[in-house]
Amino acid sequence: MPGPSPGLHRALLGLWAALGLGIFGLSVVAQEPFWADLQPRVALVERGGSLWLNCSTNCPRPERGGLETSLRRNGTQRGLRWLARQLVDIREPETQPVCFFRCARRTLQARGLIRTFQRPDRVELVPLPAWQPVGENFTLSCRVPGAGPRGSLTLTLLRGARELIRRSFSGEPPRARGAVLTATVLARREDHGANFSCRAELDLRPHGLGLFENSSAPRELRTFALPPEPPRLAAPRLLEVGSEGPVSCAMDGLFPASEAEVYLALGDQRLSPDVTLEGDALMATATATASAEQEGARQLVCNVTLGGESRETQENVTVYSFPEPLLTLSEPNAPEGKMVTVTCAAGARALVTLDGIPAAVPGQPAQLQLNATENDDRRGFFCDATLEVDGETLRKNESAELRVLYAPRLDDSGCPRSWTWPEGPEQTLRCEARGNPEPSVHCARPDGGAVLALGLLGPVTRALAGTYHCTATNVQGQAVKDVTLTVEYAPALDSVGCPERITWLEGTEASLSCVAHGVPPPNVNCVRSGEARVIEGTLRVVREHAGTYRCEATNARGSAAKNVAVTVEYGPSFEEVSCPSNWTWVEGSGQLFSCEVDGKPEPSVECVGSGGTSEGALLPLAPPDPGPRAPQIPRELAPGTYICNATNQHGSVVKMVTVSAECERGPGGRGVGGVPGPGFSLNNEPPRPHPMAVLQRHRKWMNLPARVTRRGWKAPTLLRWPAPPGVAPPHKCFAPGRARPGRSGCACPDRMQASTAAWPPTRTALTPGSSPWAWSEGQSQKGALGQRLAPSTSCPL
Repeated sequence: MPGPSPGLHRALLGLWAALGLGIFGLSVVAQEPFWADLQPRVALVERGGSLWLNCSTNCPRPERGGLETSLRRNGTQRGLRWLARQLVDIREPETQPVCFFRCARRTLQARGLIRTFQRPDRVELVPLPAWQPVGENFTLSCRVPGAGPRGSLTLTLLRGARELIRRSFSGEPPRARGAVLTATVLARREDHGANFSCRAELDLRPHGLGLFENSSAPRELRTFALPPEPPRLAAPRLLEVGSEGPVSCAMDGLFPASEAEVYLALGDQRLSPDVTLEGDALMATATATASAEQEGARQLVCNVTLGGESRETQENVTVYSFPEPLLTLSEPNAPEGKMVTVTCAAGARALVTLDGIPAAVPGQPAQLQLNATENDDRRGFFCDATLEVDGETLRKNESAELRVLYAPRLDDSGCPRSWTWPEGPEQTLRCEARGNPEPSVHCARPDGGAVLALGLLGPVTRALAGTYHCTATNVQGQAVKDVTLTVEYAPALDSVGCPERITWLEGTEASLSCVAHGVPPPNVNCVRSGEARVIEGTLRVVREHAGTYRCEATNARGSAAKNVAVTVEYGPSFEEVSCPSNWTWVEGSGQLFSCEVDGKPEPSVECVGSGGTSEGALLPLAPPDPGPRAPQIPRELAPGTYICNATNQHGSVVKMVTVSAECERGPGGRGVGGVPGPGFSLNNEPPRPHPMAVLQRHRKWMNLPARVTRRGWKAPTLLRWPAPPGVAPPHKCFAPGRARPGRSGCACPDRMQASTAAWPPTRTALTPGSSPWAWSEGQSQKGALGQRLAPSTSCPL
């Protein structure tokens, strides 16, 4: 069986304690009065709970006893001097049970105090408004019904986890139950979406119990801001039936803008707006489509609702009907010469105008007639219609084009008679003809050759140049035209028109003509190398014209240059320096007669003996350039007169040359050929210096002659030098020695004993125009430098 309840256990303990005290009192002296006791004297019980009360006395033999209370009893246990009773469902805030016993004709009493407490099981936050305007106050109210005692309650209002206000109800009467806490709060934007709640605390720890807490369910606050101004509505004032018009409704200063609702409607037609937000601004756009049923004046409404409040704007829109004008041609594609009627018509209330000519009254059509010509092809006609709607003039127009069928025309604007293109770049060849239908154009050379690829991009070459026969054709006829294509290109100097080498003949007239190829025809200028003057016109050819010329051809497409070598040819001519009239051959000297002739091309020279021992003999000539093929040096040579003939393709020339012969060196110290050696003497005179030594000392007096050949200047050759001052010319007759051919001995013949010695003129004479020096035998003469010349004897051959 289950043991006694805790309340009963406490009551029995109290009873035994009372009995012990009674026995102790009896044992002492019955001097103290009798009493009654109630335990627990003060009790705090949770509302609806139960409690055991123990009522006892020290009366040895109480007559009767009991426990008076208004509370419900569940069970009682008795003893001689005690009574235990269980009180259940204790709901009264406060009751005072009375324990009594009848003892010795007296009534013994003991009063107790039972109080109840109720946990804050119900914490209620009064509902908040659905929308709270920003900047206005709202009330937070928290109720905790039945919780108590109130003096032990503390209520707190919270925004999220932050305490707004806290209140303790200490000092309230013990019987007070439940509590209410109210606060006024200013609504702010940041309060939108915030949770508000209430927390209740029942602190019974001073009574040996715990702390009981509970909180209300959170309530969300929604704040809003809606300006007093109505939204801004934009829409067309006029809207045509069947057309669409943009509608927009805007409003600023909304919070939260995302919670705003927009209503747009045209008459009884609700529109579906597209809402965009930017900060606190709202923009709703929609497309309104007018129907025939809505024709007339209609209201366009925009309504913005937020937080249960609305702002509305209305605008008037007029829906009208204005059909497009109708423009017709009796024959849109008319042959040339055909009569065509053009008609312009519109709605019943519209006034039409055809090419600037209005109809008589609104609702009537406008017309015009014309005889179609080539100039009317692609002619446009304009039909304009006007309609008055709500004080505004509306316009609509229509256009049409007339096509006139006519034969092709090849005008210079579309197909020029001459084309000029540069060679190389790609071009599109065009020859366009007018005509309807559009003509086809074909261009080919009259000889049936090349065909131009019209309308195609291609490179331009010289082969395309020429005249073409172009034909344009359509169903109405054809047209023909000749066109010329010119291809321009840079100059070119070839060997045919401008050879690298040109030969002129001295004394003739010639011009330096260099022909260049190019289009346009090039301008050719030739200048001599190193000079700036342009060679122009006809020249009288002289040898100085020979040289290198730079010829340059120029036109609009470029230039070309070329070097031209000019050679001047001329007939032969003898010069005394290069082919002397007198020559002495010294036997054994190894010398040949040098006879170089000027002429171009180089003349051929041949010297043939004439008369005497040299008759028919061929005089060997020294070659211009020594080499292994030089002619053999003769051992004997017939003296006499030779006729030298120089010939080239431009003529020939003849010269008489007298050739003499001398023996080898004889006694007296003379050199071979009559040229004295060092320290020679003539006519028993004192020895004189060698002539070459004197020449070296008198280099300032004379310049050694140089021989001019076709290959340039050569070293000077000592041929029949004039005697310088102080030196006698070599004697041509010397001591006996080896006999000359056809002679006996080497004595000078009588005919050689001349009174003067003649020397051929040379370029070495200091004084221009000086002739051969002549001296009388045995006399002293003054030379060109004023020196006295020693007499000498000369024996010309």
